[in-house]
Formats: sequence, C-alpha cells, structure tokens
Amino acid sequence: MDAQALGDIRDLSGSLSERVCETLRKAILSLIFPPGAILRKGVICEQLGVSRSPVSEAFARLSMEGLVDIIPQSSTRVTHLSMTDIREAAFLRQALELAAVTKVASDRTEKQLAWLIRHLRLQELLVEDKDYSGYFQADEEFHSTLMVFTGFPRIVSITSRLAMQLNRARMLLLPTPGRAVETLQEHKVIVDAIRGQNPLAARSAMSEHLDKLLIRLAPLEDKCPELFYSG
Repeated sequence: MDAQALGDIRDLSGSLSERVCETLRKAILSLIFPPGAILRKGVICEQLGVSRSPVSEAFARLSMEGLVDIIPQSSTRVTHLSMTDIREAAFLRQALELAAVTKVASDRTEKQLAWLIRHLRLQELLVEDKDYSGYFQADEEFHSTLMVFTGFPRIVSITSRLAMQLNRARMLLLPTPGRAVETLQEHKVIVDAIRGQNPLAARSAMSEHLDKLLIRLAPLEDKCPELFYSG
C-alpha cells in the first residue's frame, strides 16, 4: 500500500478527523483495504501525514458504521463481508428504490429526464472505455440521483448508509465479463419507463434490476470465502 493509493486528504473538506475518515471509508468501500485487512495506525498516520488522534477518531466512526472491527490492545481490522447483511441491505434498499422510481416516473420534470439521458451517455462511454471503476461510480450516482429526484432529502443519506456493505460486495463483480453492459441496458429500460411517465413499468424495471444484483452476488461467498465471515 502506497500513500498515493489513499489520495491527498488536503483535497477534501471538513475537520481533519472527518477527512481521514472519508479517505479510509473510500479505501474500504473500493477494496483498497479488502475485508479482513489489518489497518495499522502508524502506517496510516505516515501515509496521510497526520497524528494518531484523527486516525483513532476515524477508526471509532468506521466501527460505528460497521466497516471495521476494533480489537482492544490488539488491532483494527476491516470487517469481513456477511451474506446475511448483504441480503438485508438489498431488501431495504429495494423497498426504498421501488418507491422512489415510482414517484419519479409520475412526477419527473423535463430537466430531470434530460439529466438521466445525459447520464446514460456517460455510462455508455465508460463501458466503451472499459473504465469499470468509473462505471461503478456512475452507477452509484445514477441511483442516488433518482433518490434526490423524489424531493425527500433524508432518503439519500438513508440509502447511502444501507449501500455500504452492499457496495463492497458489488466491487467484487467489476471484473465479471459483460456485467457493466448488462446493468447499463437495465438502466436504459428504467429511464425509458421514466421518459414515458409509466410508474408501473419503472417499478417493474427497477425490481428486475435489483433482483438480478442479488442473483449475481449469491455465488461470491463460495468464490471468495476468505472475504466472508466463516460462521
């Protein structure tokens, strides 16, 4: 692990501990720090150029978010994945996203539709360039913006928290051949339903999209047992 992999915290906003926390959170969610990895406080302090205090505060916050396990007088370790937690997060996320896309299809504005169409083009370019990390971020932006379009501010933060454990598992799917192409096509079907202001079709398309995600995630525990809780 080199310092460049974590980025420069000076580019971020917030207090020092908040910037350290955001940096470590992104590293965990992007699998720079994979499940089970030991986070060495001294090494992180050196890489980020900070003292131990903001790193300790960041560890405490990440522990509350379920992303790290702090073992007193021993170590801090990135939590292993749990298929039970993943299924629960997917279940809750689906309930919110189905309600959201139904509302957006009914109430969307021309400006919102134009954004969705432009964003699909961005996704197409990322897939064409085989920029799967960029596509992952665009995928997240697509879903979070649908939440924004509902007009309910808190739903964005709720779905973001739910997605943390789910997204770590989704990152493991990035190298899967054809995965990005499939999800892009599913996004197009969702946007077509929103364009036509057809709430039932939008809900159905989103339901199928999220159901397929769980199907794709199901084999991961057998393929990568070292990343999951063993019991």
